[in-house]
Amino acid sequence: MKLNIRQDVGFGTDINSIEVPAILKTKVASGVDFFDAAMGGKGFTPSVVTLFTGTPGSGKTTMMLTLCNSLTARGAAAVFNSGEESVYQVKMVAERLHLRHGFMVGSETHVPTLLKQCDAVRARNPGKPFFIIVDSLQTLDDGKYRRKDGTTHTNGGSATRALAMITDYCKTHYCNAIVIGQVNKGGKMAGSNKLKHMVDAHLHLSVEEKDAELAGCRVLETLKNRFGGAGHAFFLRLNAHGFKEIARVSCA
Repeated sequence: MKLNIRQDVGFGTDINSIEVPAILKTKVASGVDFFDAAMGGKGFTPSVVTLFTGTPGSGKTTMMLTLCNSLTARGAAAVFNSGEESVYQVKMVAERLHLRHGFMVGSETHVPTLLKQCDAVRARNPGKPFFIIVDSLQTLDDGKYRRKDGTTHTNGGSATRALAMITDYCKTHYCNAIVIGQVNKGGKMAGSNKLKHMVDAHLHLSVEEKDAELAGCRVLETLKNRFGGAGHAFFLRLNAHGFKEIARVSCA
């Protein structure tokens, strides 16, 4: 697993001699104000991999489809890859949300194949920021274990290996990935805690239950962000047409 953006900087290199690639200094705004704020205020740093978790029914898919639509409107090449729902189900949600700018979809769960398809999309969209949103990590097959019939199967380490492959890809090509991670009803994330340490950012979406005035609101929290700080919380109303921000709390 390669978690360093620049692999050509040798061990022991003087920090003063290192030049940061210009692309890493240019933020990519999604156009979804509360999400850009959650990522640090100006949007995404190219190469960042974000883990996006949320309680069941909180609206993770709705938020990610809205994000894809907005990224496309701002000139990015955005793909929503669903291993959870069919592309027809995704289309029906997009229609309900009145998402009109369009974005690309896929339903590939075999990670090596998924990344080859990402290469093809990037080649067709030269110069555009590239985003891949994966729903969800738990559906991915890293392809390591292959049966005699040619099919593959997953095991306990598949999610970790799959996330590592996506991370390596983003660091190599300066593109962005948001990977949805499933949690149980108690809010505990499925899989190893190692996953949280592998990513650059971790956002979590939940439903407010304690505060009577905000009951039913969705709460988007920045739990980790290597490129923009954490501690932000956004209170959102969710209706048939998407999210509306009503309040925010920020450490900044």
